[in-house]
Amino acid sequence: MKISVEDQMNNEVTLLHLPQRIVSLVPSQTELLFDLGLESEIVGITNYCIHPADKVKYKTRIGGTKNIVIEAIKTLKPDLIIGNKEENQQESIENLKKHFPVWMSDIFCLDDAVDMILTVGVLVGKTSEAETIASSIQASFSGLQSVTTQFKTAAYFIWRKPYMVAASHTFIDDMLYRAGFQNVFSTWDRYPEITAAQLKEAQPEYIFLSSEPYPFKEKHITEFQDICPKARISVVDGELFSWYGSRLQHSAAYFSKLVQLG
Repeated sequence: MKISVEDQMNNEVTLLHLPQRIVSLVPSQTELLFDLGLESEIVGITNYCIHPADKVKYKTRIGGTKNIVIEAIKTLKPDLIIGNKEENQQESIENLKKHFPVWMSDIFCLDDAVDMILTVGVLVGKTSEAETIASSIQASFSGLQSVTTQFKTAAYFIWRKPYMVAASHTFIDDMLYRAGFQNVFSTWDRYPEITAAQLKEAQPEYIFLSSEPYPFKEKHITEFQDICPKARISVVDGELFSWYGSRLQHSAAYFSKLVQLG
């Protein structure tokens, strides 16, 4: 059964049969593969693949998303590797492509995420399961009651020392918009470093401190409150803002609660 699909970097990926040995290089896509029912087929995952917790503990770890151990992957003899342009290093991916089929995602918005889920479903022979997940995500976001005429301004922090925020051309920026927030750093690109003075000048109504990649905690709120005394500041679930796989089924409900708190 030959399968040929295009990845999100416009490369054709061809498999001679349904994959039986899959390596995933991205946590959110690892969770998706498990939710598609591919527990037996998944043979390798990254150190950061933590969901589902009761199942990932039995899988071989092949390093971090940025420092993949190529030899460990070769030992697993995968017939499919699934990665992501932003999260994986191009040099590592090009190396792997010399030996194995590699399907790459490139995601900036919800539509990209849904397309990824549906295409991966075709690639692994789980079309109906992928369609069910995609439909669930689309329905939940359609029901998200954002008052688009009354957007609240917000800043979303992903790092501390130095301060770094999610700006334009990021999946998080699209999630903020869908949740009913206007990113005060939308004129900046990607994940810029900013200063306390620049944050104070931007004067966001909301400041979101992400639980990942920097592990912001409640103790950090005071630090930001001193900079923007009038802002509503909270630690938010970074997975629900930045994981673009099946976890998106829970994001809209979470965003709805954030809006209601305002």
